[in-house]
Amino acid sequence: MKTRAAVLTGYHKPFEIREVELDEPRAGEVLLKMSAAGLCHSDLHMVDGDNVVRFPIVGGHEAAGIVERVGPGVTRVQPGDHVVCSFIPSCGVCRYCSTGRQNLCNQGATILEGSMPDGTFRMHDPELGDIGAFCMLGAFAEYSTVSELSCVKVDEWLPLDKAVLVGCGVPTGWGSAVNAGGVKPGDTVVIYGLGGVGMNAVQGAAHAGAKYVICVDPVAFKRETAQEFGATHVFATAEEAAKAVTELTWGDGADQAICVVGVMTEEVIRDAFDVIGKGSTVVVTGVANPADLTVHVSGSDMVFNQKTIKGTLFGSSNPQYDIVRMLRLYDAGQLKLDELITRRYTLDQINDGYQDLRDGKIIRGVIDYSK
Repeated sequence: MKTRAAVLTGYHKPFEIREVELDEPRAGEVLLKMSAAGLCHSDLHMVDGDNVVRFPIVGGHEAAGIVERVGPGVTRVQPGDHVVCSFIPSCGVCRYCSTGRQNLCNQGATILEGSMPDGTFRMHDPELGDIGAFCMLGAFAEYSTVSELSCVKVDEWLPLDKAVLVGCGVPTGWGSAVNAGGVKPGDTVVIYGLGGVGMNAVQGAAHAGAKYVICVDPVAFKRETAQEFGATHVFATAEEAAKAVTELTWGDGADQAICVVGVMTEEVIRDAFDVIGKGSTVVVTGVANPADLTVHVSGSDMVFNQKTIKGTLFGSSNPQYDIVRMLRLYDAGQLKLDELITRRYTLDQINDGYQDLRDGKIIRGVIDYSK
């Protein structure tokens, strides 16, 4: 079959809307009719060269839709099911899944390549050849053939244009605070970056009972919005935040510092390391070009003050469990999703959406396939 899709053909190029050939689902695969796709900074990393990927590739890794058809042997979903896709597949049986680290599943090894785990592709173009699907999803397409290992069945009464956000940004941010950071009642948390991931780190820290949720972002609109999600203090600079932490904690420092800026830098991590106190933790969620060495801190400070710097993928969440859990919290009114969406776009407006993201005009944009 044919489907319209937003294709990247190289670094520093815009998305091209093309009609591509899409294969039917093979064994263990699902044909998904997309309902919505989230605009996440990770797709900009492909454009800017911070993610080293194979071109051509269809972007989009926050996906929600309805199952059209399934291939042989599929057991997790059936036609008509509503699903949210995790950008990390989870097989359930590899070393990492079987030890409770589903976010590190071995089946995710090809997500930047854009191929299925067996190295083959499901999208094709007479001019471009085989086309990858970012994170094995390619959510910026009206239809996509995906692995059942990426699919999480969700309650059908939930609006998919909101539920789509729990495929990446919500659990990544929430989990950065709650899972990786281990935020507890009474803690002081500093969050660097208030985009779609950072705003959910705010939600997670507040939900976990942090006494102070201190946020740093140069964009006034984002600082104002963060206060609606649970931030207690907001600042434009790390220096202002550090001064406040010293005053609020009587010099003890923060318990956690969560680094979720769009492009990670050495300066952000150094600021985070300096703001935490003894026995405390820096969580690094944002990424930069793999060639950039962004962690440079005092080893003596780390040892004598027993500080920890740790990375986290998908907020150290379990896709099959935590996606459903996040949506149940939303259904109970304990998690904000509607408020995260600043603007909706058509597939043809995708480059406008990413320009708005670059310009700091949106928290989260959504491609709405019903428009």
